Amino acid sequence: MKSIINQYRNNIRKIISNMTGSNNEDLEQEVYIRTWQNINKYKENGKFKSWISTITANLCRDYLKSSYIKNSKNNIFNDDELFEIKDDKENIENELIKKQRQAQIIKAVKSLKPKLREVIEMYEMLDMSYEEIAQKLNCPAGTVRSRLFSARKELAAMLQDLL
Repeated sequence: MKSIINQYRNNIRKIISNMTGSNNEDLEQEVYIRTWQNINKYKENGKFKSWISTITANLCRDYLKSSYIKNSKNNIFNDDELFEIKDDKENIENELIKKQRQAQIIKAVKSLKPKLREVIEMYEMLDMSYEEIAQKLNCPAGTVRSRLFSARKELAAMLQDLL
């Protein structure tokens, strides 16, 4: 397991950072636990990197869903949270802008047609190659390139104000 951690740590961290906007060590640890628990389910017909990347992405999606639900139910600050708010308005504004941009991007990606969303997530967030995606989706690499082009085109149109 230690060799798996060493070999795939950077890829896992990149996916977590891209999807959640932070370096979440708890999520990273959960990836290693899930990998260890499910290693017997891994099929040799695909790349291990793709398999562990899928585990990572699924955990990130679950985390984002639960985080969104918790935050939407818990809009009122408690006293401890109020004391933790920093006075540095610039940093708060920059962080807010960054989070708003990330939310816009995530919303735009989620609004894509499923086939386009699937390809853009695999390529950009899971760091999979055209060939890996084509193999996983059981389609030609040219189809993957075409869908990726279409997804980027639609995202550029939806996110024009961010560009």
